[in-house]
Amino acid sequence: MPPPAVAAIVLAGLLASGPPVPLLPGVVDSPDTEVRPAFSPDGRCVLWGSIGAPKTPWRILQTCRDGAGWSRPEAVSFDGPDNDFDPAFSPDGRTVYFFSNRPGGQGGDDLYAVDRNPATGAFGTPRNLGPRFNTPGDEWAPSPTADGRLIFSSDGHGGLGKQDLFEGELAGDAPVRGLGPEVNGPLDDFDATFLADGRTLVFSSGDLKAETRVTLNSARRGDDGRFGPRKVLAAPINCSEAINNGPAVDPRRPGVLFYSAYCPALGPGRMDIFEAPAPTP
Repeated sequence: MPPPAVAAIVLAGLLASGPPVPLLPGVVDSPDTEVRPAFSPDGRCVLWGSIGAPKTPWRILQTCRDGAGWSRPEAVSFDGPDNDFDPAFSPDGRTVYFFSNRPGGQGGDDLYAVDRNPATGAFGTPRNLGPRFNTPGDEWAPSPTADGRLIFSSDGHGGLGKQDLFEGELAGDAPVRGLGPEVNGPLDDFDATFLADGRTLVFSSGDLKAETRVTLNSARRGDDGRFGPRKVLAAPINCSEAINNGPAVDPRRPGVLFYSAYCPALGPGRMDIFEAPAPTP
């Protein structure tokens, strides 16, 4: 294995000149479906959603650095017998947000948070984010921001289409609000994250039920808080003709965008996680 500095230079060259690169082949990317990685701010661990055979629960897996390599992926301690998916770290690494259809929620898929000890990596007991965020419908892909907000999608808060993107302050009791018609349209708008600039939102849009051309898009937020027009991201992103989703960023590698897609010529599974150069604003 080359030294980290050399490996970073080689990888940067690959990303700049070629197709998307699978994330940790043989560790993260596998014959199963992998979606939406979450990177701990200290760079020690990666979480992601995994879907195995049909009718098996959706799981959240984790790998952590083990010497020069990575540990064998295992389900996180808070992963239960129901569907758990879409993990995301808070900026300080002390909380992981995710969605679950476990009993005791508001209905459908709900948003949850679980405390994490950054020193030991141990997780606490998940807590439901309550009716301000959750509805009898489905809430997905929570994405915490550096200024204390949570971006997520829902089909239960009203909106302009099926799944729409919303944001709400994690502290206080203000109602959540939609991201507006520049982001939300008549189909499914979901799986969003801000790039390192804190203004450029990358999100998935399309018809999930039909599984035809769900693409990654971007929209930039202006000083007035409103988003400019969306645009479909150019190659090498959006390698799949079916579904491209689960965008994510690693705070230690701000120039890279991670996403999930079915691109069988590039990865080993039904959907794999890829990395490509982050789009420029």
